[in-house]
Amino acid sequence: QVQLEESGGGLVQAGGSLRLSCAASGRTFNSGAMGWFRQPPGEEREFVAGIIWSGSRVSYGNYVDSVKGRFTISRDSAKNTVYLQMNKLKSEDTAVYHCAFDKSGAGRSLADQRLTSSWDYWGQGTQVIVSA
Repeated sequence: QVQLEESGGGLVQAGGSLRLSCAASGRTFNSGAMGWFRQPPGEEREFVAGIIWSGSRVSYGNYVDSVKGRFTISRDSAKNTVYLQMNKLKSEDTAVYHCAFDKSGAGRSLADQRLTSSWDYWGQGTQVIVSA
């Protein structure tokens, strides 16, 4: 019903920037949540950032501590696309980044948004490699 496609990943030097995009197709929702997760090599998938909308109201700012002040999530409702602007990248940011959609996300707490089990749809992922 909903398909998510990430783009924008690649190889970048430490201190550089990348802007990831996640385009949603299939249908639109008046409310919900979009988020970004990442899975570093040999580690579990972890929450990175999330954004919630209900009608024209948008709330965001839920970030994992390790990216606060460096990453910014945003949404373009007209394009059905969410973005993750990543600045001051570190080698620890190297991972496969997945976007996700939660049709019930508008009613979730910030804590629950961090759980992989809260999300209904997932993109295939885009690789981000940060070199020293």
